[in-house]
Amino acid sequence: MDFRTTTIEALVADVRSRRTSARELVDAALANIRALNAQLNAFCSVREDDARAAADAIDRRLRAGDPVGPLAGIPLGVKDLEEATGYVTSWGSDLHRDDPPASHDSVLVARLKAAGCVVVGKTNTPEFGHKAITDNVPFGFTRNPWHLDYTAGGSSGGSSAALASGMVPLATGSDGGGSIRIPAALCGFTGFKASQGRIPLGGPKPPGANVLAVRGPMTLRARDLALVLDAVVGDDPTDIFGLPTPEGSFRRALDRSNRPPAVVWCPDMGFAEVDAEVRAVCETLVRRLADAGVVVIERPKIWEADPNGSWFVLWATLRARAQGGLKGTPDWDRIDESLRATIEYGLKTSGVDYARAMDACHTLNLGLDAAFADAPFILTPTCSGQVPREGALGGMVNGKPSPAWVSFTAAINMTRNPAGTVCAGRTREGLPVGLQVIGGQRDDTGVLKTLCFLEDVAGQAHDAPYGVQAGG
Repeated sequence: MDFRTTTIEALVADVRSRRTSARELVDAALANIRALNAQLNAFCSVREDDARAAADAIDRRLRAGDPVGPLAGIPLGVKDLEEATGYVTSWGSDLHRDDPPASHDSVLVARLKAAGCVVVGKTNTPEFGHKAITDNVPFGFTRNPWHLDYTAGGSSGGSSAALASGMVPLATGSDGGGSIRIPAALCGFTGFKASQGRIPLGGPKPPGANVLAVRGPMTLRARDLALVLDAVVGDDPTDIFGLPTPEGSFRRALDRSNRPPAVVWCPDMGFAEVDAEVRAVCETLVRRLADAGVVVIERPKIWEADPNGSWFVLWATLRARAQGGLKGTPDWDRIDESLRATIEYGLKTSGVDYARAMDACHTLNLGLDAAFADAPFILTPTCSGQVPREGALGGMVNGKPSPAWVSFTAAINMTRNPAGTVCAGRTREGLPVGLQVIGGQRDDTGVLKTLCFLEDVAGQAHDAPYGVQAGG
């Protein structure tokens, strides 16, 4: 069963009407993982017996006429940065691969399971989710289903590879600087970072990425994203930044006209070098948007200076808080070299520097707000560079390797706006290019509707060559 060829909505309808069973969907997902994971390395842990037992329980409830939830029977991959009962949460780290299995679910996983989803495994992530390329010591490199020599992105790279290859229809991700949007863009499907607090981060421990953090579902299409969001949004008393449950349904909102009246197109945000081929692919879709009746307002800049230095102050400080105690211990050399460098930077950062970076969150939001006076949505390339090859530290920008190949996602975590990515097309190498949509504060519905409209205009097929139909 190639989960790319249908929607979650259709799968749920089949299960609820008993045209198929939850067990059949889960068996199909497990078969897909067995067939493809050796090539792609999307899953780092699978518990087949537990998944089948959970699917069988859903089928029994259906036969008895008991409630089964709005996502009944949907196989789910869980990013290995959050808890799923019975699974080790390794954080992609050699230090934690042999930890005891989790005894509880994260808030997001608990809500997805309550809605009828069945966890089939944990998906790969870079160590502690610290970078935009998914590789690590315990589990290795996650490959892109469009071309095996390239990364699936990060830090939700395992989830993205699993979706883009058709292994599963649904996975979880997290986004502290682009970690949902970047891999979705690199793997050629729609990704969405909700407003911070829309999906609560409560639980017994503070969120690892603190004010930058967002967790959320990952699917191939905006309509499925909206369907799943309806099942998981809403406040939680243990999240101090949680937002109340929004009025109305995200999914039903997408059944009305989704065409935005106008958009701002700002290809470099005023500060970044953008790869010429990436820009050209994005501009082609922007022109098609204009042909479809959307007013496109090109704006030369959004921000006066590169915001990524301020984001890195926050990120490095958070990593120093979490892993800085390893310095000087035998475990220090066991963690990723680039993570060590990030922690070192964070350990040297002062409280004043951290406060100034927090001030930048406010200033950056003012820049976005000024642009929203022109139109309700801002479009940029999702990534400023091309997809990195295995072993590279970053992607190519105009023929040169650049650490700034992801320039446009992280600051949106600082401002806390909803944002998403849609596939704009592919490069000459056949690798996907993403177009980012940024919405105003808490306008999650507007961003989802715009992503949906862009999908319909772009008409991109979900047919990565290293997928279920091709048999790998």
